[in-house]
Amino acid sequence: MTPAQDDRSIGELFAELSRETGVLVRKEVELATTEMTNKAKVAGTHAGLVAAGGALAHAGLLVLLAAIVIGLAQLGVTPWLSALIVAILTMGIGYFLVNTGLTRLRQTSVTPTQTVESLKETARWQTKTPA
Repeated sequence: MTPAQDDRSIGELFAELSRETGVLVRKEVELATTEMTNKAKVAGTHAGLVAAGGALAHAGLLVLLAAIVIGLAQLGVTPWLSALIVAILTMGIGYFLVNTGLTRLRQTSVTPTQTVESLKETARWQTKTPA
């Protein structure tokens, strides 16, 4: 069986190669943009955990300050003790949320791995020589 004959000139073949390369590059850029957008959304979610933890820690500090004020005003009356317990618990939860968010942010990769793999595959395909 003989290979099919192509009647196109070298100029036409290079023009087609140029067009196809342009399409490929545009698709690679589109993939990179999509992948980076998705990764930014994940990082934003993790940053939200950090913000929530910070807000709770701040609330805990306010409750702690209220407990100190009540404790000093009452000098030993027990209502301040309950405020102190609430403050410590609130700050502990806030610390946990901040730690969790920061840990997840550190683990979030911003490298567009699909795009890198696609570019590597394209490079391998382009460097192949016909057998």
